[in-house]
Amino acid sequence: MDDTRYIFAQAIKELLKTQELDKITVTDIVKKAGMTRQTFYRHFSDKYDLVNWYFERLADKSFYQIGAQETLFEGLTKKFEFILNDQTFFAAAFKSKDYNNVENYDYHCILAFYKDILKKKLQGPIPEDLEFLLEMYCHASITMTVEWAISGMKMAPKELAALLIEALPPKLEYYLQHLK
Repeated sequence: MDDTRYIFAQAIKELLKTQELDKITVTDIVKKAGMTRQTFYRHFSDKYDLVNWYFERLADKSFYQIGAQETLFEGLTKKFEFILNDQTFFAAAFKSKDYNNVENYDYHCILAFYKDILKKKLQGPIPEDLEFLLEMYCHASITMTVEWAISGMKMAPKELAALLIEALPPKLEYYLQHLK
């Protein structure tokens, strides 16, 4: 099942080398993949769902390892290395202004991920002030990730990860800094 999804991901990656994501059609994707529309829609609801699915593979291999096998710095560094290694795809994907774009998807993913960590550490609900700081930090970190991705990824992944950790509000840093 994932093999078929990866075929579609490869097709859209090829198309993104010459076209903007918002202008690529499902017809373009299935033609490039050598598949049918029915097969595409069996796996994805639209092209943004495909991009977000591919992004989720990134999160599985990097960001979601934070607190389980890796520190916050290690997980963020891996995430940015993954994005850097697929620079053309992610730079194009982050330029999309559609509501279902990868920027919004990434925001909701990291917000939910951090909320889970905080709930476990607090052993209960997250106080409003901490939730506000978390939402603000997630918005800011996604904005900086997008800026880095679309401006040529000149900063090394480790540098970007270190700066995002340095930008953590102190109340959040207390809960998120020492994960592993």
